[in-house]
Parts: sequence; C-alpha cells; structure tokens
Amino acid sequence: MSSYRVAQAGAVGAPFEIVEREVPRPGPGQVRIGVDACGICHSDAMFVNGALPDLRFPLVPGHEIAGRIEEVGEGTGSRWKAGDRVTVGWFGGSCHHCTACRQGDYIVCERLKVPGWAYDGGFGEQVIAPADALARIPDGLSAADAGPMACAGVTTYNGLRRSSARPGDLVAVLGLGGLGHLGVRFATAMGFETVAIARGADKADFAKQLGAHHYIDSTAGTPVADALQSLGGAQVVLATAANSAAITATVDGLAHRGELVVVGADAEPLGLHPTQLLMRGRVVRGHPSGTAQDIQDTMEFCVLQGIRPMIETMPLEHANEAYGKMLAGKARFRMVLAHTEAGRAH
Repeated sequence: MSSYRVAQAGAVGAPFEIVEREVPRPGPGQVRIGVDACGICHSDAMFVNGALPDLRFPLVPGHEIAGRIEEVGEGTGSRWKAGDRVTVGWFGGSCHHCTACRQGDYIVCERLKVPGWAYDGGFGEQVIAPADALARIPDGLSAADAGPMACAGVTTYNGLRRSSARPGDLVAVLGLGGLGHLGVRFATAMGFETVAIARGADKADFAKQLGAHHYIDSTAGTPVADALQSLGGAQVVLATAANSAAITATVDGLAHRGELVVVGADAEPLGLHPTQLLMRGRVVRGHPSGTAQDIQDTMEFCVLQGIRPMIETMPLEHANEAYGKMLAGKARFRMVLAHTEAGRAH
C-alpha cells in the first residue's frame, strides 16, 4: 500500500475533505498503526476551530484511535510487534523530561502529545504514534468499542477510581452523554450507590437501564443540590456535562469532605463561592484523562464487567455527518468512524 486516506480540515472551521497521502514510515520509538476505528470527541471541535495554541492546518483530528500495528520503528523494544491490536487516546505520548514526567505523572506532561494536535489523529486510515502511547486491546473488545475507551472511557473510569469514593458511597454522575453514560456504568460496577443527573424526566428509564440507583431531573424544579442532600449528600460528583452552570449547581449537594471531579469542559467559569468549600471542607479538582496503562486498565475492566460504550458507526467518507451529529448533541452516545470491517465488528 503506497497511499492512505484522511479526513482533514484544510483551515480553521472548514469542513472535512477526504484526501490521499503517501504512507509514512515510523521513526525511532514510533509505530505505524492501521486504524480500524476512531471515536469522535467533543474536544475535537477545539482542534478544528483553532481554539488551542500551535495547531497546524490542514489538520487531522481524532484521539480515540483503535487499530493494528503494521510497522514498528527502531528503538521500540520487544513489547510491540506487527499485528498487535492497540489504542491511542488523548494521552498520545509524553516528553519524559519535564518535572511532571520525571515524577511519573505523565498525563499532565507539559508537552503532552495529543493526537490531532502534536501529530495527525485517527480521522484517517493510518497513524504514526509514539510507542509509549499504546494500550493493548484485550480479546473480546472490538475496535469500535475500544476507541472511545481511550478518552471517554478512561476519563470517567479513572476519574472515579482515583476519587475519594469507596464502595457503598453515594456518587453522582452529571450528564448522560458520551462520557456520562459510561460514568454511570462504571460507578455501579465499582459498587457505588449511583445517582444519574440529567435534563428531563424522559431520561429516568435510561438511567435505570444503565444501572443508576437514583435519577435527578435537573429541570424538575427542586434544586439539584437539595435533591442530592435528600439522599444523604454525595461523596463524589463526577461532572461530565460541559455546562459550568450545571456543574456549579451540584456543589452544595456534596457531603462534608465531598469532592467535585470535573471532566466536562466549558468555556464559562464555575460560579463558586469560597464558603461553599470552606465550611464543609469540600474539594474541587479537574481530572485529565489517563495514561496508556490507565486506558488498558479501563478496557480490561470493561471486559471483566461486560461494559461497552453505546456507539453509532459511520465510514470515513461520512466524517462531516458524524462530526455534525456530535456537535448537535444527537449522537447516541458516541460517534465512531469505522474505517474497516474490523472496526465495524461488534
């Protein structure tokens, strides 16, 4: 194969166009991956719209990549070989030299190599990626299901397992979208008394299908914080909704020493008052996805617990349609570009 296809944005905010490129060779410490599937994350809009520094156009986004290693560059060691099924996520490699990396905290690397930003992402049939970004896909997990685990999955799974909650604690998941529907599944599987929070009474049955023990309709009239306190107060709120007002509305629903874990990104600031935190010893923190090992842990947990993302697949040629459904909030619940039959298999 001498060429491959990508869906690229030629300029800031431009629609995707399918173009052919020459197949590249991996450099030292890199692998070339034949992409089977790639999830579409809301964060991809930050790249396409030029909202991040040092972006280069034409741009190929996509950081929920699943596929097979087709070529291994020099210096990657013996861990990886051609044919291995792997994912690459928001964590697309680290610099290994900054203070965070020297402390072993690679996900907050000062020069984190996010696919679509540091190098071409997964909206294409081939990807060159650093070997330290690879997570091995376990048997029993299809490429289309594995891709979203490299960002949406690991973000919610890791956000919960690194939180202060313990089995039996009341944990609330704000939002039932691409991240939130997985957050509810993970929370119940981890043994938390799980509350789903979303807009509208019509989502109550869906929340229960996901395993939630309680459902709070944020439009019902009762403040979300009061509803949480009526259940005893949440030890943790995992805020997956990209809505700062909705996130802020949960803070007074936290128990004493409760923790708000923010994973949904909104451009508007949170409207917190210091006394909301001080008087009850509450904590607010951001949670940034997870490393390649965290992604592998997430996928293995999914196989163990029978958890799969709810996805809709489309071919690469329909990248604009799939991206548009994500932007419009019409995805149920993760759009995935499936480039091959292996990617479409469930």
